[in-house]
Amino acid sequence: MSKNYETLKKSLAQGWNTWNTRSVLSHVLLPEGFAINIGIKEYSDGNYLKESLIGRLEKGAEQVIPGAHAYDGSYTCVHVEWKGIEIKVETAQLDDDLVLLVTPQTRMEKKSTLIIESGILWNRDGAVSRTEEGFIWSSSKKEVNGYGIGQQVEEINVQTQAPYIALTLDSIVGFSTGTERSIADIQQIVKEQKLKHEERKAFYGDLKEVYDSLQTCMAWDTIYDPSHDRVVTPVSRIWNCTHGGYALFCWDNYFAAYMASLDNKALAYANAIEITKERTEAGFVPNCSWGNGFKSHDRSQPPVGSLIVRELYRKFSDKWLLEEVVDDLLAWNNWFYENRMNGDLLAWGSTPYEPEFDNYWETAGVNDTFGGALESGLDNSPMYDDVPFNKKNHMMELHDVGLNSIYIMDCLMLADICEIVGQKQDKEMLMGRAAIIKENMKDLWSEQDGFYYNKLIDSGEFSKRISPTNFYPLLGNVATQEQAQRMMNEHFYNEQEFYGEWILPSISRNDKAYPEQEYWRGRIWAPMNFLVYLGLRNYDLPDAREDLVNKSRDLLMKEWTEHGHIHENYNADTGEGCDKQTSDRYYHWGALLGFISLIEEGYIKGWEGQRD
Repeated sequence: MSKNYETLKKSLAQGWNTWNTRSVLSHVLLPEGFAINIGIKEYSDGNYLKESLIGRLEKGAEQVIPGAHAYDGSYTCVHVEWKGIEIKVETAQLDDDLVLLVTPQTRMEKKSTLIIESGILWNRDGAVSRTEEGFIWSSSKKEVNGYGIGQQVEEINVQTQAPYIALTLDSIVGFSTGTERSIADIQQIVKEQKLKHEERKAFYGDLKEVYDSLQTCMAWDTIYDPSHDRVVTPVSRIWNCTHGGYALFCWDNYFAAYMASLDNKALAYANAIEITKERTEAGFVPNCSWGNGFKSHDRSQPPVGSLIVRELYRKFSDKWLLEEVVDDLLAWNNWFYENRMNGDLLAWGSTPYEPEFDNYWETAGVNDTFGGALESGLDNSPMYDDVPFNKKNHMMELHDVGLNSIYIMDCLMLADICEIVGQKQDKEMLMGRAAIIKENMKDLWSEQDGFYYNKLIDSGEFSKRISPTNFYPLLGNVATQEQAQRMMNEHFYNEQEFYGEWILPSISRNDKAYPEQEYWRGRIWAPMNFLVYLGLRNYDLPDAREDLVNKSRDLLMKEWTEHGHIHENYNADTGEGCDKQTSDRYYHWGALLGFISLIEEGYIKGWEGQRD
């Protein structure tokens, strides 16, 4: 780790914030680990809500509606509804102090109590003790006082393991560190910090709500991972809690880095570097890496890392970032070329290995078609139904348009990076690889249909089960302008395939699997729209580009406006996200649908096409 990155990591892991992945009502002071956790006690059944998460679907689960969340924790707002109790929880900071304001949203028909539990997380040095007014946290380097504001009550039947304050929830209550403050004082601090956050949003003009959706989701999903002493933005807190503390996914976290670069350079760098450094001993960035120790040693995912890192460099011009990851990105590119070349083009695959953790995913799909589909990132895509798998070379018997196109892009983006850091020989090697793949992809073009198709290796036949990945040749300038125009006219705007009120479906509308609308079987996924958009920027296709920008934004804002959700995927017929339980309610890559508009309107430097 370079000194530059070590300094950046330390700068991120500072101050009060929602660092604890287990609850959005937990606030932690870093680096000390001093913490408060907000819980609710109800008396109809005597239940206690100890932890609150966005998007839980179990019967009787709390409903969390996230509001604003400044990246630095200077202001947060969230609504929680549970067993007839509705509260708004706001926090703000003044210098080093945290203040918290809890406002009941309805007249409480039922008695309820707010529990403010103290703690020191992650086995950090220190102690916390109860005082008459609240708590005192202390360590060898710091001491912090905390004060409860409101009517304190004696409540001993709650599931806490540390000193706590119990406050009646029949009126506004609060909490303050550093100095004992009145409710009026706390309200004023909250008001001022909320206004500052609103002013930051205003910078984005007509797209301020688009920015708000993206930034809010990213901020609530950002956590501290104590096992690696790092701040990262995993896909979802719910996923973290079921995967050992964090759940990092390859292209998901690269896209998170790109979105963070709008206005949070440090978080953008951290996400890009940390997912790259998850590289396996074999040389590739894995499909996933989880807090329980599991990594997908059999498979990678679409190699978009060089694209994202190059774009971060184009915005911030820090050569050290490139030097931090260039060798890892080269190893990843080499791994694909050496392990996924099936003849003269690339194919998705899954390479067997010796299990380490007795984890289901160490055997499920390994060295089989399903494992190859997982490597594509399109887990249950109909494109791969019944595709033969070669267990000797560990690859699908299918030359994949999407993979080869993204690999060309990766070669060209990485070649630019190598040129900047002075690795001229590597640059030439990458340019040569891109040229070879591009030339061989001519075999995937159907002049009759005006489209690039996946091709079965054993029979030499085109696969007519198509998805937005069939438009990815635009990413690497594989198609000519004439070919690209045909792709738009005959397929993008074809209402039997991809066009409609809501776009782009993950399998064509005329595919037999489309009506399922289950996961990658027909639903709309933001990363597909995003990569097609980047490809469109390489060509003179203004109508398709404008339509994709506008329809993607409209899809994002529909669910955001109605429910405050950023979905993992969306129904291609109705634009809904909540119709399926397999669509996480707060999954940050859904915001790519709006990030497209922010790029288009110049709020971040527009992606440039590759040189070849």
